[in-house]
Order: sequence, then C-alpha cells, then structure tokens
Amino acid sequence: MKLIPLVLICLLLLVSCQTETAESKAARIHDKVLTVDTHCDTPMMLFSRGFDPGKRNENGRVDFVRMKEGGMDAMFFAAFLGQGPRTAEGNERAKAKAFEIIDSVYAAVERYSDLAEICTTPDDAYRAEQEGKRAIYLGMENGYPVGNDLNLIQSYYDRGVRYITLCHTANNDICDSSTDRKGSEYNGLSSFGESVLNEMNRLGMIIDVSHISDSSFYDVIRLSNAPVIASHSCARSLCDNPRNMDDDMLNKLAENGGVIQMCILSDYVKTPEPYPARDSAFTVLREKFHDYDEMTEDEKQVVRSEWSELGKKYPRKLANVSDVVNHIDHIVKVAGIDHVGIGTDFDGGGGVEGCEDVSQMGNITLELVKRGYTEKEIEKIWGGNFMRVFREVQDQAEENS
Repeated sequence: MKLIPLVLICLLLLVSCQTETAESKAARIHDKVLTVDTHCDTPMMLFSRGFDPGKRNENGRVDFVRMKEGGMDAMFFAAFLGQGPRTAEGNERAKAKAFEIIDSVYAAVERYSDLAEICTTPDDAYRAEQEGKRAIYLGMENGYPVGNDLNLIQSYYDRGVRYITLCHTANNDICDSSTDRKGSEYNGLSSFGESVLNEMNRLGMIIDVSHISDSSFYDVIRLSNAPVIASHSCARSLCDNPRNMDDDMLNKLAENGGVIQMCILSDYVKTPEPYPARDSAFTVLREKFHDYDEMTEDEKQVVRSEWSELGKKYPRKLANVSDVVNHIDHIVKVAGIDHVGIGTDFDGGGGVEGCEDVSQMGNITLELVKRGYTEKEIEKIWGGNFMRVFREVQDQAEENS
C-alpha cells in the first residue's frame, strides 16, 4: 500500500478549507453550536384555532417542526400579559391567566414529547440537543401577574419560569415602563420592585430589563447582585426607539456581566418609513379592541383575524437580516462580543426580510459568517453568552442560599 506523503495531506486539507463556501461554513457552524432564542410569544398561538405546535403551520412564526428546520435548539416561550387594572381583581385575573398560559405550554410540549421538552437549567438544553429535541424554556413578559404579592415569584419559579420581564408597555407595581403614555411614576423601580429584584436574585431567576424605562434600568443595574438580560432589545444608536438601549446602557450592561438579546422586530431594528394609511388603520383597530385582555378567546380570535387581514392589506417594508447584524456589530463594538445574543420576539411582531419565521434562522448565521465572525464568536452570540449569564444567576443563588 502506497503511503500518502504528509505534505500532500496538508495540501489537500488546505484546498478543502479554501473551497468551503460561506454558505457551507455557515450551515456547518449553525448545526454545530447551541442556538438559543430568549423571547417568543408563541404561547399566544396555542390558543388560536387550527394552530398545532407539532406540525408545520402556515400561521404563526414558530412551531417544533420549523424550529428543527431552522436549526433552533432552544427557545424561551413567554407567558405574556398586557398591562391591565392594578386592582385586587385585576391582579387575581392576571395570576390566573399566567398559570393558564404556562399550563398550555406544558400541555403542548407533553403532547409532542418526542419533539420537545420543558427545560429549566442551562445543561438541559445541551442534553435535549443531543437527543434531537427542542428545548422549551418559560419566561414571563410583564411582571403584572406578580401583582404586589412577592410570594408569587416563588410560585412561578416552581412552575418553571426562569426570567421575568419586569414590565411591558405601561407602568406596573414593579417599575416604570419605557413607553407609558403617562410618563414616570417612580422614576425607576418602586420600593416593591426593589423587593422583587432581591427575591429574583435569591431564587436564581433572571431579571429581564427589556421594556423598562432608562431610570428603571439604572436602578436594576445598581441593585441586582447577579447579571441581567434584555431578552429582546436593540441598539438605540441605530434605531432611536425608547424600547432600545443607548450606548451608555450597553456599557453598564457589560459591566454588570449581562447580555442584550438582539430583537428582530422590524420597527426596533430600523426606523419605519412613513405609512399614514397603515398607521391610521391600525390605530382604528386598536381603539376598536382596546379591551383585548378582557375578551373571551372567541373574541380574541376575531381580533387576531382582523389584525392579520389588515397587515396583508397594508404590508409594511421590513428591515432585513443585514440590518439585524448591523445592530450586532454595534453592540459588539460598544459592549463586547461577550454581551450580545438573540431574542427574536417571534409571534409578538418579530420577523424581518430574510428571517420571517424560525425556519430561516440560519440566514443570521450566514450574515455573521460573511462579516468575518469566527465560529467561537458565533457560538457566543447564538447561546454561549446567554447560557453563561443563566448559569451565573443560578450559581449565585445557590451560593447565597
């Protein structure tokens, strides 16, 4: 048998490396690394008629089949509630609804236990990946279901919730929102909100600063004993929206050891071009259905249908994958490669040209490869950075228990 000279082997390997296209390299990396999306609102779809998470759906942005197609290993399903009345009755309804949403996720995953499983620790995702399953984590978007009862945080943690987005588009009993039309109520966190932070740190539950006001953010950074996340936010320098984080906030987040998970909701990625007809039509629809959270499921189905039809009638020009990676570039430049990840906000408005649902997630990896990001850097962006924070939050809680 004739032996191949070592120098020839080296040349063959060199040629092989040189002939790897950006597309093949991106596909290889995307398949290899653990991919984590820290925010989708898919639980809302579980209440829609005809939506089946175990099949490839035409409606919605996420299901277990398309997760596999897009190489998406792990996702946080958000138990989302819009802000309602801050009364004893309102808080009780919010609590009941939160548990109903959480239960619906468990039921969907248990129904398709061969495709997915509920996970609660970082290691769970890596094990599920090896088993060919999708890892489904639970987050809570809006601390409204906590009301003013600190004990409920333990209850949600026990049910699998691993982060809470402190508020949504309006102020609540925890903190000021970045978009409340009435403006600031506490100039940051309330005194109850400070207790919420302490309890979340104690339990090992991740604090999520997406949606909160700038002053609330700085209070969180000052008071939290553990790294925090922004589960679905962008860079304000590239898209001037109060939901996004400015460069000083990015720096403070990095000093905290936290991570901003890049959102791909188009309006937060790129300032939308004026579209008066669309804006007027959706304003009318919002006013017509202003009491959405108080509706029955049948009534909500009508709202979702009308919303979808209006979107088809007035299609907006979306930002694209290149615009998304522009934000990642900027965050890396300001905060560093260790402090950026991805949180799509699919089924909550997320989706850009080239990445309109979870089956197209590989296009983000391809753009990262084209811009010269290494495999190690891409692994950090797609899950490594977030999982580091996840571990640190849980480890710190265990050390202090």
